[in-house]
Amino acid sequence: MADIDITDEGSIRIIRMNRLDKKNALTLPMYTAMAEAISGAAQDASIRCLMIAGGPDVFCAGNDIGDFMKAAQGGGLGQPILDFLYALVRCEKPVVSAVNGNAVGIGTTMLLHCDYVVAGNGARLSTPFVGLGLVPEAASSLVAPRLMGHARAFALLVMGLPLSAQAAMDAGIVNAMTEPGETDAVALAAAARIAALPAEGVLMSRRLMRGSPDEIVKRIDDEAEAFKTRLKSPEAQAAFMAFLTRKK
Repeated sequence: MADIDITDEGSIRIIRMNRLDKKNALTLPMYTAMAEAISGAAQDASIRCLMIAGGPDVFCAGNDIGDFMKAAQGGGLGQPILDFLYALVRCEKPVVSAVNGNAVGIGTTMLLHCDYVVAGNGARLSTPFVGLGLVPEAASSLVAPRLMGHARAFALLVMGLPLSAQAAMDAGIVNAMTEPGETDAVALAAAARIAALPAEGVLMSRRLMRGSPDEIVKRIDDEAEAFKTRLKSPEAQAAFMAFLTRKK
């Protein structure tokens, strides 16, 4: 399914990015598939927890550059990207993530909306938005400073300084660090532990902890508008031209 594998293991829905030849760079159909898997879980009482995973050597390289440029020509992030973010933010089932290797751009910012993140000790989180003349997305400009403080969020989101797995754990993004070969198993065990808890107790506790998603959705929309403006800027156009030239 659009380079996304969806499997239900008992009460856990596993959403696995599986475009390893492209380092799990996300295409618009992949975003749609993930959004539908997340939204569909809300309608299935047997699903008690979700797990987002990548490959053994890479989590997610961010947006597929070809699809991203098409969306940019349309003047924004693209509706499938926004639909995925809305689904993730409004999801009322706990979300666990298993991260190995690079998590770039949205590969990092989606982790800010997960409840429990397991990272292989070689994981590397980075957000090169500003370096491309753009702005952060996925409400990271709101959530990251709250989670890790302004100074560390500025270094990550604006300066583009990457976080190692240990640094991400120190910043409160990652819960547990493992050997890369153990990441999925540890994340799945955490998901199983969550799924075994009383469902209504988890739901109400999570609602109290996270608050209304409306503020986060509004920040996603505000960032998307700023993103649209920045895409047309000389800075962004020069940065993308340099990037595409380098890729060739």
